[in-house]
Amino acid sequence: MSRVVRDLDALIAAIAATSRKGVRRIVAVAGAPASGKSTLAEEIAARLSAVGSAAQVVPMDGFHMDNQDLVDLGLLARKGAPNTFDAEGFVALAGQLSQGGVLAYPTFDRARDVTIPGGGSVSADCDTVVVEGNYLLFDAPVWRALSDIWDVSVFLSMPEEELRRRLVERWLTHGLSQEQAEQRAEENDLENAQLVQSKRLPSDIVLVNKDSQRL
Repeated sequence: MSRVVRDLDALIAAIAATSRKGVRRIVAVAGAPASGKSTLAEEIAARLSAVGSAAQVVPMDGFHMDNQDLVDLGLLARKGAPNTFDAEGFVALAGQLSQGGVLAYPTFDRARDVTIPGGGSVSADCDTVVVEGNYLLFDAPVWRALSDIWDVSVFLSMPEEELRRRLVERWLTHGLSQEQAEQRAEENDLENAQLVQSKRLPSDIVLVNKDSQRL
């Protein structure tokens, strides 16, 4: 059964107390698009580093498939859905994170909408890797293998109406009109969000916002 926590102090304490399978501790932060995963992952890494456990964030966004490949597959409009990621590549990388040493990983440039091979690297002195992404607990072939890799998994709970507001706001900041932003959110992002919420494996910890709106 998942442990429910409602503040960052309790979350950090629970993570710090977790034993590890390998050289590094591997923390998974999963949640729907726009739920605040990236912000939470960076905060976890900063707090762990501050207490002597050097931590880095590795996002799964670097495993977006190339746009031209998505065009060829007729999937560009569904970018962000599970089948628009290189799931096998991501699982392979995740399996190496606990081993120690320097490890390169691809990153994603949201402004240019492109992946950057080798855009980031885990340093040799990293003690904890915080992996963040939509499908880290996704209950489907290939993705399901990830659950055996995490030392501790965190699911960030967010009401759907708040997700919708944030998703529309995200597209507005990228220059879309109100109508275009709402359409983009409704036709793709919210569908992905519902998949993340409805087809997830149990997490060790569920982080719930105190006011159901903000962390």
